[in-house]
Amino acid sequence: MTERIKPQRVSEAIADHIEKLILQGVLRPGERLTPERELAEKLDVSRPSLREAIDMLAARGLLITTRGGTHVAQFLSPLLKPLASLLENNPQVTADYFEFRQGVDAQAARYAALRASDIDKETIRSCIERMKKAHEIEDPTQESQADVDLHLAIYDAGHNAVVIHIMRGLAELLRTNIFYSRQQLYERASVRAKLLAQHVAIADAILAGNPKAAEAAASDHVRFTFNSVEDILRDSMRLKASLLRVERNDYLAR
Repeated sequence: MTERIKPQRVSEAIADHIEKLILQGVLRPGERLTPERELAEKLDVSRPSLREAIDMLAARGLLITTRGGTHVAQFLSPLLKPLASLLENNPQVTADYFEFRQGVDAQAARYAALRASDIDKETIRSCIERMKKAHEIEDPTQESQADVDLHLAIYDAGHNAVVIHIMRGLAELLRTNIFYSRQQLYERASVRAKLLAQHVAIADAILAGNPKAAEAAASDHVRFTFNSVEDILRDSMRLKASLLRVERNDYLAR
């Protein structure tokens, strides 16, 4: 018996296309889509078909439609919010996080050196230029943001969908200083200089298509960052101890 192949409806094809863009990280959680009329024109489809496709993706939790427009859903939030609560204020978590990053970043850099497109490489170059400019004017906020953007660009350039989405989710946790404060790193001149050199080394290896060098540079960078974070934590604890000694008389009978 011959099995009939059911033709795909236009709305299903549109939904598949938009879903692929979300999967590849082209459309990212929280981003608002182009208004319906303009998007229909861009895709060369009817507005009813586009609307049906959006409804399909909304039912699957990938899009959210409100009066403010259609947005890519924050589909990792149901996991990340309780995870943040679980990890917060746990001293072992920072070490575990960097242990995780050690493997992921090394492999992501390796894949980026092997797979990066010309567009990916241009994004990486742009991040490095932003980082250098922020470094020159000694702006830790801009430099730390360029740091985040560079790592995200490397994950994108590795073209591994799982890595892209998981690491973008973890980047959101970093913004709330769950694991450590990236800006604190950039407030230390000696650390700032080394971080810039390490990021340049990672980028250069990727741009040169050298996976072995990219992997080694990324691994060294994560190790250095962890050690620097540990130094900051120890300095903070020493300062607190010193302040308590200054205030010791407040605890003694007069």
